[in-house]
Amino acid sequence: MATKSAIEWTQSTWNPVRGCTRVSEGCRYCYAERIAARFSKRGYAYEELAKMTKAGPRWTNKVRLVEDLLDAPLKWKKPQLIFVNSMSDMFHEDVPLDFIQKIFFTMRKAKQHHFQILTKRSKRLVKLNSKIQWSENVWMGVSVENEEYKFRIDDLRKTNANVKFLSLEPLLGELRNLDLSGIDWVIVGGESGPGARLMQEEWVLDIRDQCQQASVPFFFKQWGGRNKKREGRVLENQTWDALPYAYKGVSI
Repeated sequence: MATKSAIEWTQSTWNPVRGCTRVSEGCRYCYAERIAARFSKRGYAYEELAKMTKAGPRWTNKVRLVEDLLDAPLKWKKPQLIFVNSMSDMFHEDVPLDFIQKIFFTMRKAKQHHFQILTKRSKRLVKLNSKIQWSENVWMGVSVENEEYKFRIDDLRKTNANVKFLSLEPLLGELRNLDLSGIDWVIVGGESGPGARLMQEEWVLDIRDQCQQASVPFFFKQWGGRNKKREGRVLENQTWDALPYAYKGVSI
């Protein structure tokens, strides 16, 4: 069975790659590091996933390729939205091209599903773009946490992905004058968990307005904070759950 996800904008997760390393400011309080540390045991997971310090769990710089999970989505009959590698980054430099191509091969074969991929390593994404056989059921996204990383949006635009989306989470500052040309979907969310940095409402409203002006679907994931359930995900008295326009028939 697929791993059911509590992430608001997807239904399930699939992790043929596990483990990561920090690459930018949005990684400081990575939820995947916390999850990995919480469930780590002696043996592989204990060694790979986390070492506890005063700064909290930290990746140990090891990335694991899980060959046994490569064909898992082919066994899931019910069509669903699947977030690929929620516990890693597919375009991490330690994930070989041939393994990435195997993941894409599975996604092409599993036509009943829609697959969502996120990366912070947009430069490698562009580098490998021509070596990937994209299919219509793959949604490619980049994470952008503040102005410093807006270049990832330009990189995403250079790819042949059918659906291109932005995850502006954790949103750590204003993102004014976004170029949303060629972008099909925008997700915004605040940081959550211990040490979470606060997100300002005006940052979110500005992005929401930019999306409306550019006719790009807007999804508000959460306010975040130490207790994200308590803070909720209501913005101006409503929830914002839009999906890419071509997929209005898909429900979450």
